[in-house]
Amino acid sequence: KLCGYLNKLGIKGPIKTWKSRWFFYDENKCHLLYYRTAHDINPLGSIDIASSSFDCNVENGEGVFEIRTPSRVFTLKAISRQATIYWLQQLQMRRWKFCNAQYRFPGGSSQLVNEPLVGRASRYAADNEDFLPLVKTPTEVVGLKAASLPAPQTCTALQDISLKHPWTELQNTVYNICSSKLLWGNNGNIFNFSEFQQHAENPEEQQEGKVEAEFKEGILENENLEPRQNWIRKARWMNSGFLSLSEEHSRERNPMDSVSVLQQQILILTEEVKSQKELVKLLHKALETAQQEKRVSSIYLTAAEDKGGLELVHHKVRQITDLTSRLEVLEQEKKELEQMLTLRDRHIQELKEHVQVLMDKNHSKQQVIMALTEQMAQELSDALQETNAVTAETLYKQQEETEHLKDDIEAYKTQNQFLNSEIHQVTRLWTRVAENEKALLMKCARLQAQNCQMESKYLMVLRKLQESMPDLPSSHAELLRNLIQEALQCDVKEGAEEAQSCELTCAMCSSSEYDEYGFMTVPDYEVEDWKLLAKIQALEIKSNNLRSQEVVEKPLRDRWNSIGELSPSAELKSLIRSGIPVEHRQWVWRWIVSRHCSCLPDHYQQLLWKSKSTEHPACHQIELDLPRTLTNNKHFSSPTSQLIPKLRRVLLAFSWHNPAIGYCQGLNRLAAVALLVLEDEENAFWCLVHIVENLMPADYYSDTLITSQVDQRVFKDFLSEKLPRLMAHFEQYRIDVSLITFNWFLVVFVDSLVSDILLRVWDAFLYEGTKVIFRYALAIFKYNEEEILRIHDSVEIYQYLRFFTRMIMDGRKLMNIAFNDLNPFPMKLLRNRRAMHKEELEAELYELEQIKAAYVKERAEQGP
Repeated sequence: KLCGYLNKLGIKGPIKTWKSRWFFYDENKCHLLYYRTAHDINPLGSIDIASSSFDCNVENGEGVFEIRTPSRVFTLKAISRQATIYWLQQLQMRRWKFCNAQYRFPGGSSQLVNEPLVGRASRYAADNEDFLPLVKTPTEVVGLKAASLPAPQTCTALQDISLKHPWTELQNTVYNICSSKLLWGNNGNIFNFSEFQQHAENPEEQQEGKVEAEFKEGILENENLEPRQNWIRKARWMNSGFLSLSEEHSRERNPMDSVSVLQQQILILTEEVKSQKELVKLLHKALETAQQEKRVSSIYLTAAEDKGGLELVHHKVRQITDLTSRLEVLEQEKKELEQMLTLRDRHIQELKEHVQVLMDKNHSKQQVIMALTEQMAQELSDALQETNAVTAETLYKQQEETEHLKDDIEAYKTQNQFLNSEIHQVTRLWTRVAENEKALLMKCARLQAQNCQMESKYLMVLRKLQESMPDLPSSHAELLRNLIQEALQCDVKEGAEEAQSCELTCAMCSSSEYDEYGFMTVPDYEVEDWKLLAKIQALEIKSNNLRSQEVVEKPLRDRWNSIGELSPSAELKSLIRSGIPVEHRQWVWRWIVSRHCSCLPDHYQQLLWKSKSTEHPACHQIELDLPRTLTNNKHFSSPTSQLIPKLRRVLLAFSWHNPAIGYCQGLNRLAAVALLVLEDEENAFWCLVHIVENLMPADYYSDTLITSQVDQRVFKDFLSEKLPRLMAHFEQYRIDVSLITFNWFLVVFVDSLVSDILLRVWDAFLYEGTKVIFRYALAIFKYNEEEILRIHDSVEIYQYLRFFTRMIMDGRKLMNIAFNDLNPFPMKLLRNRRAMHKEELEAELYELEQIKAAYVKERAEQGP
């Protein structure tokens, strides 16, 4: 059991008081109940742990922690830090157990939901070991044993009394008095305080003794260390002083180094002089030998008169002259060296005198430094003696501050670890809630889809019953009409509540009266049967959308979200055929129009200025068609709607932009759809230009509508090839499908298909061209082929063809029929068929003109 005494902070206006309360955790409700004492039966209040978070702020004080609920913050205080962490960890674990048990599903889609509580608790402990290890249970202050201990006493006895709950206090007091009388009647004490007091007093005394001993030891150690520290400081200071002297001495020793270098140079020069003297001596000897040879040779010449000897004499003479010249040069060099030597001697003498002066100066500086050193040492010793008296007092304070800082660091570390574990667990709970919410939303969507389907089947049964039994009794017929009327009428309050709840749960679940572009989800027809069919159709469309939301729409939206810059490709073509999401449709349409239309700057503004200054001939027809544009859309249903003036300006600008067409009935609906999606009227204008001038063939919207008639003949050919049974059925009952399909081609299915399917058709039409109209027209007949074949009356067939496009509910199925089931036909085949039928139609028109001219001529000849 998680229970024990905690102090709760009570706030009464500006007064804040701590009140002792007995707290007990209720596992069934995940609430933390608190009583005045452990023996009360009625709680003073409770704290919802399932929806709360925890925090232990060190700045609030030791043992203080907070429980934050959505409505209130409870500040509690435990007896120690260990007890605080224990309470917080236990509350975290119990919140995790309760939340996991609360989100358990009967079916059990996830492994975490059906996991036993013990396994989850062990996993929680393993996950939190990285943040904060589990604290051991402090049995003396937490648990059932703590109930046998007295409640912590506050300053006054009245402080613990709760003034907010007087009736609960009275009940608990009466119960405690009755129980105490029974216990005292048995001569037994309720609690035994002896052991608690012994255990409570001894640790404090021991702790105080330890603190005093440590303090005394610290003072003795400080007294012994003081002289030692002083000598160390002095030694360091002296060393620093001597180092500075040696550095200064080394600076002044630089002239001595230069003197030694000069002396070495003098020694080198003297050695060179000696070598030169030796060389001179050798030359003298060589000169003497040469003179002697000269004498010998002269004697030889005089004696022998040999020519060879004369040449030898000449050779020797030349050698002697060379040696004489070299001797003179050496003598000159010797004189120069002697002069340099005298100069060096003088310079050395000057340097010696300078060195002597520097030595005298250095000696005087050393004396001054020694005097200053002795003076500074004296001053430092005096300052140390003064500070020694202060250090003994401040040292203990610094130690206390250090201990406090260490305690604060440990507390902040513990708080950080706990907050990390709290964030980790809250994140896991949020992830679990998000997963469960997603599962519930999917389940809700499935249930809503089933509900819509059941409701549509119910309405269909009512309709079939009304059609199959026209001769019902009056009471039964009235009852049937009332049931149909109730089914058709929508309660405004229920619709608003459902819309609000659906906005919070799922975008596809909204059952609003209008869709994103303002189209009515359930058209308001005058005929009751059509109203019933529209209601059935809306329910079926909503059911299909809800069923395809998770399977089809979500992957499609993910693919669109991953697309960066648009460029023509097979993948983009496939995505556009599947339907552009609402949030991307405007962007993609603008890109498609900009690829095929070079939007001239200020061209649209110039056309507007021209339409204001000059009235166009088609202005009257435009004004007549404006109130008849998209009557099932709230943005055009009223004459005061904001899009009506924009539509007028777009049509007038186009009539001046393309005078060959001007205005044709049907262009108002094309421009209205462009305005609904693109919103900007200039972009809607260029979209209309792209449709009329690029996508549709020439003369499609001319006065004769010749190309539109050609497309009807081409479509009949394709209908005979793709759906031969249906075309034979039409020919059997003489049904001209062009009476129905002509408007499809002229306005691209506007006012024929529901808005969701219509915009998907327009997505592919703007990107691929008019062949998309042929594909979807064939797909519509294929979609309802079996229903049409069951009708065997031409009037009923025409009546069915008037509204059967509104009964198409599955847009995905229609798209698959248009682009996958029907065999594709290339654009080249479409052009060839158009050219062939255009020649035939022009020939027929020419023949008709000839007949008309002949008739006019004949009448003119006959006279009046």
